[in-house]
Amino acid sequence: MINIEGFTKRLQKVIDFYGESASSFAEKVGVQRSTISHILSGRNKPSLDFVMKVLSHFPEVELYWLMNGKGVFPNENKTEEKIPETPKVEKVEKKILPPKNENVGIPNPSSSNFSLNTSSEKKIERIVIFYTDGSFQNFNNS
Repeated sequence: MINIEGFTKRLQKVIDFYGESASSFAEKVGVQRSTISHILSGRNKPSLDFVMKVLSHFPEVELYWLMNGKGVFPNENKTEEKIPETPKVEKVEKKILPPKNENVGIPNPSSSNFSLNTSSEKKIERIVIFYTDGSFQNFNNS
């Protein structure tokens, strides 16, 4: 049986050891911030999935210590293998748009191929083309 009060103290010790806030710890582990908040307040018990995520992201934490308080933290054997954390880099996508008035190779439809209904006809406002690399082109009808 798990002692929830002891578990919350040990979890807080892990969070403090890594210098994380509860929300940044939740992000690293891959759970919602409310999950951490509810466990730390004693409202909810930790799930097996949560415990396994903590263990997989923080190798210095031993399962038996986290669950029962017996053992050591941090685990000296695994602490030596700790890889320094790399700084976070935000991915910025550069969108390339054609200059205005550039002919992008869209042919004008010939009137012989299409029959147009001129009464209350819907008009195209804009066309957006999405590419597989995440970029796009936007064409406005002017």
